[in-house]
Amino acid sequence: MHTMPDLNDLPGLDDLPALYAAVTGARVDVTVTVSLPRDRVWRLITDVGLHGVWSPECFHASWLPDTPQPVRPGARFAARNRYPDGSESQVVCQVTEAVAPVVFAWAVLDGRDDVARPSALWRYELGPADGAGRTEVRHSFVHGPGNSGARAAALRDPATLAGRLAALRHNMELSLAAMARTEEYR
Repeated sequence: MHTMPDLNDLPGLDDLPALYAAVTGARVDVTVTVSLPRDRVWRLITDVGLHGVWSPECFHASWLPDTPQPVRPGARFAARNRYPDGSESQVVCQVTEAVAPVVFAWAVLDGRDDVARPSALWRYELGPADGAGRTEVRHSFVHGPGNSGARAAALRDPATLAGRLAALRHNMELSLAAMARTEEYR
């Protein structure tokens, strides 16, 4: 599990505000077109258990008990991630937007459980694409002001942020490709 760094291991305290600000708002956007109708993509992305099947990082996700259906803002799910170094993290996420079949978004909560200060915001936007039965999928990640492993790593070594964003982009691309590929062969 990721933990916050010891203050003695951090760069000079004068550098902390700039380092903290560099992580907040860091973003990755991926857009792909899939050969699936928008309502089918909607059903896939809101079935959070499938994210653990597609993602090279998230190996498990599930709705928390008493989650309302259909999914709507305020619904929560838990997810577990595994990183290349073998470490793992567990998070709770809260849906912030659910407009079928157009937008599905959630906040990753840190230990403070404050949706207004999440560690990250994830979002899918689904739009029409050229050709019948095709959907443009815009998938985005934005690092929030909350605590996270990425923030802790960037505070220890600011150069790690670019690598983390590149890994997120790569994993998002692989996840979207796996979603489309899995569904094409059903």
